[in-house]
Amino acid sequence: MASELHLTPVLSDALVILGAAGIVIPVFARFRVTPIIGFILVGMAVGPFGLGRLVFDYPWLQYVTITDPQGLDPFAEFGIILLLFTIGLELSFNRLWAMRRLVFGLGALELTISAALIAFALMVMGQYWSGALGLGLALALSSTALVLPISGTKSPVGKAALSMLLFEDIAIVPIIFLLGAMAPYAATEGMDGLWTTLWTGALTVAVLMIGGRFMLPRLFAQAARTKSPELFLAASLLVVIIASLATAAVGLSPIVGALIAGLLIAETEYHTEVEGITAPFKGLALGIFLITVGMGVDLGVVIDNIGPIALAVAGVLLAKALVTGVLLRMMGARRGTAVETGILMSAPSETTLIVMAAAASAQLIQPQTAQFWQIVTAIGLTITPILALIGKAVARRVDAAPPVPVEEVAQERAIILGYGRVGQLVAEMMQKHGRPFLAIDADPEVVHIARKKQHPLLFADARGPALDRLDLSGANAFILTMDEPVLAARLVKKLRESHPDVPIISRARDTSHAAELYRAGATDAVPETLESSLQLSEAALVSVGTAMGPVIASIHEKRDEFRDQLMLEGELSKRPKLKTSPAAAE
Repeated sequence: MASELHLTPVLSDALVILGAAGIVIPVFARFRVTPIIGFILVGMAVGPFGLGRLVFDYPWLQYVTITDPQGLDPFAEFGIILLLFTIGLELSFNRLWAMRRLVFGLGALELTISAALIAFALMVMGQYWSGALGLGLALALSSTALVLPISGTKSPVGKAALSMLLFEDIAIVPIIFLLGAMAPYAATEGMDGLWTTLWTGALTVAVLMIGGRFMLPRLFAQAARTKSPELFLAASLLVVIIASLATAAVGLSPIVGALIAGLLIAETEYHTEVEGITAPFKGLALGIFLITVGMGVDLGVVIDNIGPIALAVAGVLLAKALVTGVLLRMMGARRGTAVETGILMSAPSETTLIVMAAAASAQLIQPQTAQFWQIVTAIGLTITPILALIGKAVARRVDAAPPVPVEEVAQERAIILGYGRVGQLVAEMMQKHGRPFLAIDADPEVVHIARKKQHPLLFADARGPALDRLDLSGANAFILTMDEPVLAARLVKKLRESHPDVPIISRARDTSHAAELYRAGATDAVPETLESSLQLSEAALVSVGTAMGPVIASIHEKRDEFRDQLMLEGELSKRPKLKTSPAAAE
C-alpha cells in the first residue's frame, strides 16, 4: 500500500512558490508587465510580515504562506548563480576584453565615487567613519539579478549597466575582506586573509579557464552524441556547480565561478543549446529570489518610520543616479543613455544585504542601523522595475529630437508613423527617390539613428494625442510601419476620419489583420507574413526539383486566393493588389 503523503513545511513552501509562478508569469505577461513586480508583491503578501503573521489566528493560512523564509535562501542564491551563468553565455572573452575600459574604468569609478558620496553624507549625519564606509560600499552596489533582465546586455543601456555590474561582482570579495580588516579585533588577520584570497582566487580562476578550454568541448561533445536532453542539462549544471564551488572554496564569490563557466561554454559551439535548456530553471530560481526580497519588507515598520525611510531611499537613489549619469556623459554616452542607466542603476542590490551583514558582524554598524538600511535596500529592490519605466520616460524627453517647425510639418510630404527597422527602410527609399517625408516615433534610440542618416524625425508618441496637435494638412500619404496590430487599426481609422482623401499604406501582420485595416479605411495593407511565406514556398519547391513554371503558376494562384479573401473580409469593391506582377496586375 502506498504511504500517505504528508504536507511538510518544505513541501508546502514549494507548492506556494510554484503556484505563485503559475499565476504571476501569465497574468503579468498578459498585461505586458514584467513579472519581477509580481514576484516581489507575492513575497510581501505570503511572507512573515504579510499573511504569515495571521497563521496563528487562522491556521489554514499556513497552506498559502511561506512558513520557513530562511529555507528559501539557498534556492535564491542558486538563482543568482544561474543568472550570472546565463550572462556569461551571452558574452565571450573577446567581448569581455573589448569591454575592459568600461568594466575597470567606468565600473571602478562608479562604485568608488558612489560609495564615497554616500559615506560622506552618513558621516555628516553622525555615523562613525568606519560604519559610514561600510554602508557606503554596500549601498553603492546595484542589483545584477534585476537590472540585467530588464536592460539586456546588447543595448547601450545594457552594455553600460553590464560593465558596472561586472566590476561590482568582482569587487564584492575585496569589499568584504576590507570590512573584516577594519574590525577592531581583526585588523592584521583581515589583511592577511585578503592577500591569501586574492592570490589563491587568481590561481583558481586561471585553472578554471585553462582546464575549461580543453575539457568542456569534449564533455559537451560526449553529451551531444547521446542525444539526451537530460544528460546535456546534467553536464551544464555540473559545470556551473564545480566552477562555483571552486571559487567559493578559496573565498571568492560563487557567482564569479558561474560567470567564468558561462564564458567558457560561450566559446564552444554548444552555447545556444545550453542557454535554452537552462533558461526555465533560471527563471524559477530568480522568482524565488524576488519572493525572498518581498518577504523582507515589513509594511508596519515602513509606515512607522515612513519619513526617515523615504529620505534614505531618495538620497541613495539620487546620489547613485547622479554619479552614474555624469560618469557616462563624461565617457561619451548619449544623454538619454546616461539618464536611463543612472536611474536604473540607482537602487541597492541583493549583495548590499551581504555586505551589510559583513559590516554588522565586524561591529562596524549597530544591529538597529543594519535593520533600517536592510528595509531601505528591500524597498529599493522592490521599486527597481518602476525606476526602469521612469528612466525610459525621462530618457525619451531628454533625447527628444529638436522640435520641427509647424510650417515644415504642414509641408506636402509623406508621414511615416514608426521609425523602426521597416520605417527606416521606407525612409531610405523615399530619400533615394527625392520624395519629401517626415518620420514620427517616440523611441529615443531611433532619434540618434535618424540624426546620423539625416532623416527628418519628429519625436512624438502616436498612442497619445500628439497627432491631434500637429498640422498634417500637407500630408500626401500616411505610411504605418509599426508592428502593433491594435494600434495600427486604431490609427488607420483615426487618420481616415481626419484625412478622407489621403492614401494610407499600412504594414499588416497577416491577411486577417490586413482585412481589418481595409475595413478601418486603409488604402493598401501589406501583410508581411503572406509574401515571405509564398517566397519561402517557391524556393523550397524549386530546391526539391519541381519545375519552375508550375511553381510560379501555383504561387500566383495562391496569391489570388488571398486577394479574394482580403476583398471579402475587408469589404472591398475589388481585389487588392498584393504584389506588382503579371498575375497580380489587373
